[in-house]
Amino acid sequence: MDISSSTVSQTLPLLKGKHILITGTTGFVGKVMLEKIMRTVPDIGGVYLVIRGNKKHANAGSRFANEIATSSVFEHLKLNSPDYFNDFCDNRVHCISGEISESQFGLPRQEFHSLAGKLDAIVNCAASVNFREELDRALTINTYSLRNIVELSDVAGNIPVIQVSTCYVNGFNKGQIHEGLVKPALGELPLHKDGYFEVGSLIEELELKVADVYSKYQGKELKAQLIDLGIREANALGWNDTYTFTKWLGEQILLKSLRGYSLTLLRPSIVESTLNEPSPGWIEGVKVADAILLAYAKEKVTFFPGKRSGVIDVIPADLVANSILLSLAEQFKSPGSHHVYQCCSGAANPLTLGTFIDHLMAEAKENHAAYDKLFLRRPRKPFIAVNKRLFNAITMCMRFALLIVSETLSKLGLKRKLKARRNLDAAIALSTIFSFYTEPEYIFHNDKLINLAKRMGPADQALFPVDARAINWEHYLRKVHMAGLNCYALKGKKQTTTRTVIATAQEQAA
Repeated sequence: MDISSSTVSQTLPLLKGKHILITGTTGFVGKVMLEKIMRTVPDIGGVYLVIRGNKKHANAGSRFANEIATSSVFEHLKLNSPDYFNDFCDNRVHCISGEISESQFGLPRQEFHSLAGKLDAIVNCAASVNFREELDRALTINTYSLRNIVELSDVAGNIPVIQVSTCYVNGFNKGQIHEGLVKPALGELPLHKDGYFEVGSLIEELELKVADVYSKYQGKELKAQLIDLGIREANALGWNDTYTFTKWLGEQILLKSLRGYSLTLLRPSIVESTLNEPSPGWIEGVKVADAILLAYAKEKVTFFPGKRSGVIDVIPADLVANSILLSLAEQFKSPGSHHVYQCCSGAANPLTLGTFIDHLMAEAKENHAAYDKLFLRRPRKPFIAVNKRLFNAITMCMRFALLIVSETLSKLGLKRKLKARRNLDAAIALSTIFSFYTEPEYIFHNDKLINLAKRMGPADQALFPVDARAINWEHYLRKVHMAGLNCYALKGKKQTTTRTVIATAQEQAA
């Protein structure tokens, strides 16, 4: 029977009885995917969660119970099926106290092999998504840890690996971006005939440079130098930030190590609040687009570098979770292949930065009072996107003028920092981190992902929707996303200072 003509789910039988290891469930996408599995795949064999302990919770079980199971993402399940939710947590969820950046996840050899013997697949959602991370830390989490994922897959019998990456591994590449191997926009790296770039020598060079920094600096200066090193090295080879550079390196390790075995690289674009499931607008923390939105809502920023006509590629988190699960089912159905999918909206349902800003300002003008945590009052100034060169010229002039005013006040014995200076510093900080994403020169395509959904059939297209054409941007941004931010992400007015907005957005969970 042609799978595309089936009216019965192909995904549910393929996932039935399977035991899946998932990393990164303390993060945003990981939680959405776990909830989707619980609610939609009741016959799954088990879910193994690798979670490292922290200061509050020493082991994985305690952290799961207190930081994951208590998340509002599970409200729907707890309200409608409390017994089922509790039973699933008690009997299907298996918490592993480990660290994926350590050899064999930091587990004793026997425990590691015992874990591997229970698994049918690995979904890696773990990452450091701080755009300006210290280079050594970013390499450890986003690149080296993939070697440990490969080892677990190997010991388990070459089981499928689903790697959650990012569309932005494409770096400074421009134009129409399709689902495939990413060539560095700058520099020359050897391309292997099997379809990956040889990065071993590059990684060794990076390690030497990191060691050199450690030999010269310490304390806060050491951290600053490692951050600067990461940005310089990323920029030199064609990436905007350390995060996307080290994620690309991780992809090359997987493509090389898993030649001939089951691997899917799933690349989301800018992941934001859910479209429909488990509830419209569910979100955790402040994401890329929200940092700018919140800075405007708090009247910290009125102009920002950006191209109004540029397509800012936003994708709801539930579509990402669905893409992961369809990819996983495909690997069970036809193992031994490599796939690359982009979960995005740019080509199919483009949202321009100008449209994003216009919807934001319209909602602020008409309904600001409905968002008690988002808006202090109705914003009095417009939010203007300007050319980056113009933005830099304006901020330079403003800084010079404010410096003169500050020096004058200081001479008069007034050392209070000007509010205008604080707001300008906020705009510059946001620009440094996020302007690459607001002046896009690319359109992401996901024809292969859409074709996968079609192959799985109409039942799975309804159960696991991935098509961004279903999004009405005006409704989503004004009535779903902004409401979700206000309800789920913002816990109080004090939390949403500009400094917190910037820090939270830099350290967003994947």
